This record gives sequence, structure tokens and C-alpha cells, in this order.
Amino acid sequence: MRRYLLSAVAVMVSVVLFVVPFAFIVLQALKDRSAAAALDFSWPDQLRFVQNFLDVVAARDYMLIIAFINSTILTVSSVTILVILSAMVAFVLQRRRTRWTGLVSLLVLSGLIIPPAVVPTIWVLQGIGLFRTMPGLIMVEVAFGLSFSVLLFRNFLATIPRELDESAVVDGAGPLRVFFQVIFPLLRSVAVTVIVVQSVVIFNDFTNPLYFLPGEQNATVQLTLYNFQSQYSTQYNLLFTNILLITIPPLVMFMVANRRIVAGLTAGALK
Repeated sequence: MRRYLLSAVAVMVSVVLFVVPFAFIVLQALKDRSAAAALDFSWPDQLRFVQNFLDVVAARDYMLIIAFINSTILTVSSVTILVILSAMVAFVLQRRRTRWTGLVSLLVLSGLIIPPAVVPTIWVLQGIGLFRTMPGLIMVEVAFGLSFSVLLFRNFLATIPRELDESAVVDGAGPLRVFFQVIFPLLRSVAVTVIVVQSVVIFNDFTNPLYFLPGEQNATVQLTLYNFQSQYSTQYNLLFTNILLITIPPLVMFMVANRRIVAGLTAGALK
């Protein structure tokens, strides 16, 4: 009885924390401007979602479409580099133990502990000529997500026997061939976890594009929220419609790959 009671309490808490806010967003997106300004849970007299959708897409010369393109380029490029680079770093740290391994592991772990600094990062990007550019922002996203990804891959690599590496070396395979043809295909479950988690994080990132990629043509989806709010007035119906549109892609991705995320996060736990 206690187990069922705890399960019911957990479900109710989940509903309050996740379903209720999402339902509130959907309700405001269905209303017109005057009804949405009340910010309540009342059902609208007229459904205005289609008109709100068209207004949001057409706002500021179709800025939302440009933002989706920018966010897609940023997310795909950053996640691709993250998966390959973090897997290679984890492979070297796990397989090649030297006197520098402890120091490098400490530096990787410090990436999760030390908060990022905006001004020095801007100074570095300006020095190498990548400030206000997409490659510069991609480098920032990769740097900020590298530590978490390396730790996930390294945990999973600890469960793969070294005999596989040795057999490939005996057959004449070099280091790159051993990694890409023998080891990397075995990292599929944890790679999916890194892809989904980092895609959601980067796609929903607000501060990094704001600081490191300013400019209206460089806007990402999170920055389009500024289109409908100002110091003196806010169009809540369009604002919540915009929030709904930019929430659906990562939400769908997370729901589809939910089981793979759990499997990837727990991979190597028994080791």
C-alpha cells in the first residue's frame, strides 16, 4: 500500500511540475491578446491559435524561420563535434594511462565545477577573429558541453574489454582504425544519450547566443522571445505561441529517445 501511495504522490508531483505549466502555455497560445493578458486558466471564447501562429512566424520579417535555421546549424554542428571529440578524449584517457592522465582528468572534471566566464571568452573570440560568428559560438558550445560528454563516454568505455583493442592491433589496425571501426560502434547507446541531452541543451541555450552571437540575423530560437515583450507592453498570446513552437522540437526528441537516454546514463554503472 505504501508503494502505491508513493507512486501516486510521484505522479501528482510530476503533473504539477510539468503538465500544468505546459497546459498553461497551450491555453494562452489559443487566446487573443486581451484574453491572454489575464494570464489565467480560463478557456478562450474564440480559438486564435492559427492567427497567432501566422503572426509569430511573420514577425520581424520571418525572424523565427531564420532563428530555426540558425539553431539547427548550431545544434547539429556542435553535437557532431561533441560526440566525436569527447569519445576520442575518453578513449585516450581510459586506455592510455600516463603520468598526465590524472591532471587531464582533473581538468575535465573542473569543466563541470568552474562556471564559464563571459568577458574572457569574448576576449578570446575577438583575439582569434571568431566573435559574432557561428563557428565561434559552435566552439563555445563544444567547450561547455565537453566535460559532461567525456565523463559519460569514459564510464562506458570502462566496461569494454581491452582484448578488443589488442586483437585489432594484432591484425594491423592503427589507433584511428581501432577507435572508429572497433570501439566507436560499441558506443551507440551512450552516443545517443549525448546527442539527445546536448541537442536539447544547445537548442534551448539562451545566454551563449545572446553574448557571443549578437545580431538580428544571427538570432536563435530562444532570442525570438524578445519579439513580443518590451518594457511597457507584452503580447502574451504571441509570446506563449512562440514558446510553444520552440518547445515542441526538443520535447519530441526527448520523448522519442527517453529509454535510450536512461540506458546511456546508467551504462557502466555496474562496473
